[in-house]
Amino acid sequence: MGEVPLSGPRAQSALRMARVSAELIGNSLPLRALRETIARVGPTDATVLVMGPSGSGKENAARALHAASLRAHGPFEAVNCGAIPLDLAEAELFGAEAGAYTGATRTRIGRLEAANGGTLFLDELGELPPALQVKLLRALETRSIERLGGGRPIAIDFRLIAATNVDLDAAIQRGAFREDLYWRLAVVMLELPPLADRIEDIDALVGHFAAQLRQRLHLPADGLARLQAHDWPGNLRELRNLVERALALGERVLCAETVDRLLQPRRRPMESWLAAPPENAPAREARLAQWLAAQSRPAPGIELKALLAQAEATLIAQALEASNGTIAESARLLGLKRTTLVEKLKRLGLKAANEAA
Repeated sequence: MGEVPLSGPRAQSALRMARVSAELIGNSLPLRALRETIARVGPTDATVLVMGPSGSGKENAARALHAASLRAHGPFEAVNCGAIPLDLAEAELFGAEAGAYTGATRTRIGRLEAANGGTLFLDELGELPPALQVKLLRALETRSIERLGGGRPIAIDFRLIAATNVDLDAAIQRGAFREDLYWRLAVVMLELPPLADRIEDIDALVGHFAAQLRQRLHLPADGLARLQAHDWPGNLRELRNLVERALALGERVLCAETVDRLLQPRRRPMESWLAAPPENAPAREARLAQWLAAQSRPAPGIELKALLAQAEATLIAQALEASNGTIAESARLLGLKRTTLVEKLKRLGLKAANEAA
């Protein structure tokens, strides 16, 4: 006779842990500790604030929390607060009634309302405009929202998970983030480790990323050692990009020589002037002038407007590369407001890699 399947609470607990393991790949000590915390916190409705460096897998942790929760059967709504144009942010999050603004021809359900019965994940929370921070705080406290242009409260029922790689303490001191919202969010805080602190997981992660791309990639011992020696500033996102790059180039074995070739630093001509402190404007301008001087000379008769447009597109593309495709970080490097950069990206037809992450 075969084994009798587990039933009741033990079976449900085992199923939740299996779902968590499917989202958090690896078996390093930091990852095991993270999984254990998620297994304890997941079944509750406690609000969770996930922190960690860019590319460390904050959305994976949020999905693991959702999978471990009693709401796992419900929707998982993921919203990147840094990727929503400012003029659309309120309607995107809270919804809008028909006629609420020009072009609103029908009622629009917001992301908070769409998360009913499940989990709402707000990524890059530090980018949420102050006016919407107030509205989010009220929604959390009253468990209701009002759509834009609407006059009646709508009950909401979701579990909130928020994530940020911004220092919220510093943002509070600058007046960019509300302290009362912070305390409402930080019921449970999860700190995700950078990939450099969990190098034991790299072997499993390479296999996982290759499988996601429906391919296989052999990783011998010398290649694994080389990957483990890298500092991984881009964390999981950088490793996944390396796997995707290897497969796109037809590589099927990640030996040390191949890894070295794939890890060759890419040219970033901006770095010399982007590294200047924001408050040191003359230094930044000098570095920018130095970068422009190093570019190819314009052909006789070229229009200055066309040359500047080309330089702008090049600099924005390189800022996205330098920041692993993060809009907020790219805007900081370029000295622009996030919303200004979003508009420039639309105009130039460029796209941030993790705009919807």
